[in-house]
Amino acid sequence: MQNNDPHATDPAKDSGAEGAHAELDALAAKVAALDAELAQARETVLRERAEIENQRRRLQRDLDQARRFANEKLLGDLLPVYDSVALGLANETADAKALREGLELTLKQLEKVTSSNGLVLVDPLHQPFNPEHHQAISAVDSTEHAPGTVVAVVQKGFVLNDRLLRPALVAVVKD
Repeated sequence: MQNNDPHATDPAKDSGAEGAHAELDALAAKVAALDAELAQARETVLRERAEIENQRRRLQRDLDQARRFANEKLLGDLLPVYDSVALGLANETADAKALREGLELTLKQLEKVTSSNGLVLVDPLHQPFNPEHHQAISAVDSTEHAPGTVVAVVQKGFVLNDRLLRPALVAVVKD
């Protein structure tokens, strides 16, 4: 017997519709899971961006502090030299010999501070001329010294941590 009712449902079509509905439910669940995973990934990225920005700000603040106080040790070491100069100037009764001795002691203090901070004095008297550390300002004739020898230092030079800070101004024997 065959059912000729046009409104009757075909059992084969019903089972296909149920399978398609189940498949749509599975896909919808998968989309929901992926949406949740995407939301979590976005949140993680935002947190990491915020953390990177905070680190950048901290680093910038630390660099600013380091720049502002980079000279703190050096200036602290120079304070006794400052005090010595001030005391020498305050002494109105000292004679020339006492003032000279005070200046020599102050210079020794200053040399100690500068050398402990990487500053090296360039005093090339009676050494061969070195254009990397010396600047010749005059050439002189001499029979006592070999050509190219420094015979006078007008102004001493300085090297800071292997980098020339100021060349020594010198007079050199002519070639």
